Amino acid sequence: MDFAEQLKSQLNIVEVIQQYVPLKRQGSGQRYVGLCPFHSENTPSFNVNGSVGYYKCFGCQAGGDVFKFIQERENLTFPETLKLLAERYGIPMPERRPDDAESQKRAALFEMQEIAAGTFQDNFRASGGADARKYVEGRNVSKESMDEFRIGLADATGQQLVKKLQKFGAALMEESGLVGKSEDGRLYDYFRGRLMFPIHNEAGKVIGFGGRALRPDEKAKYLNSPSKGLYNKSAVLYNLHRAKIEARKNSRMVLVEGYMDVIGVYAAGIKEVVAASGTAFHADQVRMVKRQVSQSGNAGQVILNFDSDKAGGDSTEKRIVSFLAEGMRVKVLEIPGELDPDEYIQQNGADAYRKLLDHPVSYFHWLADRTRNKFDMSTVEGRVDAFKFLWPTIQQVSDRLERSAIADEVAGYLNLDRDTIRQQFKKTPRAEVPRPRSVSSAVPPNEKLLLACLLASADARTAIRHYVGGSDALKLLELRTIFTAIVNFDEQVHQFALEDIVNQLDPHFQRVLTEIGFGELPVSEEGAAGQAVDCLRALEAKAIAAEIEIARRKVQELERAGDMAGAMKAAEELNSLQRRLIAMQRKAETPKSF
Repeated sequence: MDFAEQLKSQLNIVEVIQQYVPLKRQGSGQRYVGLCPFHSENTPSFNVNGSVGYYKCFGCQAGGDVFKFIQERENLTFPETLKLLAERYGIPMPERRPDDAESQKRAALFEMQEIAAGTFQDNFRASGGADARKYVEGRNVSKESMDEFRIGLADATGQQLVKKLQKFGAALMEESGLVGKSEDGRLYDYFRGRLMFPIHNEAGKVIGFGGRALRPDEKAKYLNSPSKGLYNKSAVLYNLHRAKIEARKNSRMVLVEGYMDVIGVYAAGIKEVVAASGTAFHADQVRMVKRQVSQSGNAGQVILNFDSDKAGGDSTEKRIVSFLAEGMRVKVLEIPGELDPDEYIQQNGADAYRKLLDHPVSYFHWLADRTRNKFDMSTVEGRVDAFKFLWPTIQQVSDRLERSAIADEVAGYLNLDRDTIRQQFKKTPRAEVPRPRSVSSAVPPNEKLLLACLLASADARTAIRHYVGGSDALKLLELRTIFTAIVNFDEQVHQFALEDIVNQLDPHFQRVLTEIGFGELPVSEEGAAGQAVDCLRALEAKAIAAEIEIARRKVQELERAGDMAGAMKAAEELNSLQRRLIAMQRKAETPKSF
């Protein structure tokens, strides 16, 4: 057994996934359901089966074992997934040197980002970084914060990193996002003469950078690493690796606009603060926040604290919709005086900001105030337009009680008929990803039960392997492809895992297997072996009975045709089948031992 199998055997997939998704137990077995972390939904379609170590969403079809889940959620390679889980659960991991090309490439990319971060930091601290330091000090950033956030300075010549990273080769230098290539083939530093902010993945490794212009003639105030190599701006949040501990503790995350806002808020003692890399905010980033703050059925809270100008207000509107779509509680903190968080802290102090943060307004009241400034509330037309403005956001609310409360507030606020508003709420349910039609409904009940037994119990699999060793019973079954894969799986060499069976099947049988595996069937691990043998005997007996009926008709047809020799031969086949059925019935009556 290799380390991956050893690690998997010591992990409980339910416990691992519950750190990311609130799960609710179904029945008395090891089946759990929750809202899928891979797509937005209101009705739970995400299933986890602890007994077979497998998860499956019947909405978006995501599925796999505990390793696949972590790989998808954390955006990690397989070796990185093993390392993360081993460290998280205190399981010693054998030392080994990555020998596959992909692991070596990723290791080189991480090394390049770290070299760049160190180089930028050295530039910032050197005499040539005096103007950059003066700018940062002017923003009241302490030396401790400069060091903790590793603020740096990109060399203005455009050749510093090109020289430092030469050993990695031109192709990898470009893939790192640190080096670009001109039309004439010349390599140059992607960041030049900018204030640099390292961006980390959730594990705390540098994967990219954000660069702020220091010269007024720069076209772009901010420039982020291109989405290549390790960096994907839609799947990263600035400061998440630091913020996640306090976010989980407080079930709260503060979302601000810029890097300096994060640094200022963090220095004020609010550790659970993050920012997006760029102006857009993607669904994956919403779910990253949700994963940190949603604990044990608590949806968690996000506080949006963007700039108070029009652009900041428009961004807040969009973020409200995104977070409501994921079922989160959303608050808005709008700072007086049209200041951004960093500026407010500089002028009023950390205590004043913390007091504001303790009393954010609900997203609805913030939107209502914004609506008042957009429309003429004294006219019917204005109130109708206000309702149309609020409606797309309110539609995202999944909780029925909250929707009902909002319906009353909307009616009172807009001076519209309360029943009319409620009817509008009822007429427009939230859109759901349609659940595909079941493909296992046509499977014979005894085959479903047999399959459920084999998935639930190692003893059942052993019993069926022993039973079919001297017969061709599996050939009689509609799901013989699935049963053959299970029976042929060598549990002496590998730990049984549903993932390994699924990977051997075509898409149709994959769906059948997972549907039955997550179905509600009367199977207990203790009695599964006996049930499995009983099911297979019943299926085999049914098949033989069908053959007997065919043989009987054949005898009758031959007798009517006057072919007595043929009828005698067919009668012998009939008698053989009848003896086989009788023997099977007698065997079924003897006590079972497994």
